[in-house]
Amino acid sequence: TGYAPYSYRTDALVPPFADDRPIIVFDEHCVLCSGFARFVLRHDPTSRLRLLAVQTPLGQALYRHYALDHRDLKTNILIDNGLPWFKAEGSIRMARHLGFPWSLAAGLRVLPPRARDTLYDLVARNRLQWFGTRDTCFLPDPHDADRFLS
Repeated sequence: TGYAPYSYRTDALVPPFADDRPIIVFDEHCVLCSGFARFVLRHDPTSRLRLLAVQTPLGQALYRHYALDHRDLKTNILIDNGLPWFKAEGSIRMARHLGFPWSLAAGLRVLPPRARDTLYDLVARNRLQWFGTRDTCFLPDPHDADRFLS
């Protein structure tokens, strides 16, 4: 990925957070992204994945740390073992954590990375027009609250 594992730990602008499990940083205002967050909550067999809205101070700090524009959201981030994964590769790795049959998304690796990211970028660029936005913040069910970082 080009980043040292846990590089955010030495960034004074990123507050400390629990990073002992994989974390998905997502846009809580995007219907597609928040729908994916709900999907993760339903299909993560071990409740291993944590979720973090990019609109939170921590989410924005991580976006800045990885030199992403936190106002023009173009990718979710998967942070796994301290390493960030972006765009299509991040999504494939997220699906792997969900187990079978979702882990079959790894088959997309037959496509060259550039082709995968071109498709990802097409959806990312049009996601708000195609799927819409949420007028309110994404709120998890109370029994899922421990799966969210803030």
